[in-house]
Amino acid sequence: MGVNATTLNHNVLASQYKLINYLSKSMFIRRLVSKKRRRLLVGGYDLDMSYITPRILAMSFPAERVKAIYRNPMWQVKNVLEMKHHGHYKVYNLCIEEDYDPSHFDGRVERFPFDDNHVPPLPLVKELCESVHSWLSSDPKNIVAIHCMAGKGRTGLMVCSYLVYTGMLGEEALQVYADKRTTNNLGVTIPSQRRYIDYWQKSLSFPDGCFPNVSLPKPISRVLQQIRIYDVRNIQTVFFILSEMQEVTGDVRVTFYEKNLGVRLFYACFNTAFIENNLLQFSILELDKVGSKARSIAGPEFRVELHFSPIEPNPGLNQSLSALSDGDDPSDREAC
Repeated sequence: MGVNATTLNHNVLASQYKLINYLSKSMFIRRLVSKKRRRLLVGGYDLDMSYITPRILAMSFPAERVKAIYRNPMWQVKNVLEMKHHGHYKVYNLCIEEDYDPSHFDGRVERFPFDDNHVPPLPLVKELCESVHSWLSSDPKNIVAIHCMAGKGRTGLMVCSYLVYTGMLGEEALQVYADKRTTNNLGVTIPSQRRYIDYWQKSLSFPDGCFPNVSLPKPISRVLQQIRIYDVRNIQTVFFILSEMQEVTGDVRVTFYEKNLGVRLFYACFNTAFIENNLLQFSILELDKVGSKARSIAGPEFRVELHFSPIEPNPGLNQSLSALSDGDDPSDREAC
């Protein structure tokens, strides 16, 4: 009997050790994956989650099963939100690549999906900002938790866009996010994502200190006439692909590759409504996901230029940035 009891105790201790070892390794792995993102220690949990403001949380994906080893475990996120904001939180999922059952958060989940390391169309930014504003305005206790997969780039773009929507300047919003979300002051780092925050700011006006009027530009078609690349070694090895044909409209991505191996060098996203003087210029610092191969062929004065044909004059069509998007009726705006 004593031998059996000793064996049982040994098995219990061994199981406890395995559990402790698993949990310690999981937290180590999560911290490793979260890199320089700030973490929230609350209720015995250690989560990749940060308060950007007292009512806006940024976090990584709430994961289940195997992914919970290196992402925020879904049940821990739920427990923390219930503990701190019971009945007063809403979750915004920006991932296009993964979803979950909204019942995990009592149905208070909305999706505004777009690609990783990419940008959303401006109408999607508008929809999210209006949704967040509606939720936060409905009760002073309400908060939002916004996430993509890592909870940094796409999340930062949308959080900063909402801060701009409330009257903050774009650069200030980017700095607030970098300070609150990261330990190395590197928040939204992808140039195209920062560019779209600037586009969003240009689409807003604040009459007499009231809540903003949103005037999204109408789609404008532009013909790309020429791409020039300056100060590059072995230009013959570079080719590019447009997300549309030579005539481009609205949101566009142009991607450059190394010809022989097909390795992506860099890309850039832009909206045709914001092209000035028929020209877009990008330095190496204004291009996305610039790898070592691209840096090896770029000289100190490297830049990419996209040249567009002039817009045909059309007196019957207002294509300025002040043009309202389809369905944007001034009578539907909030009164001050």
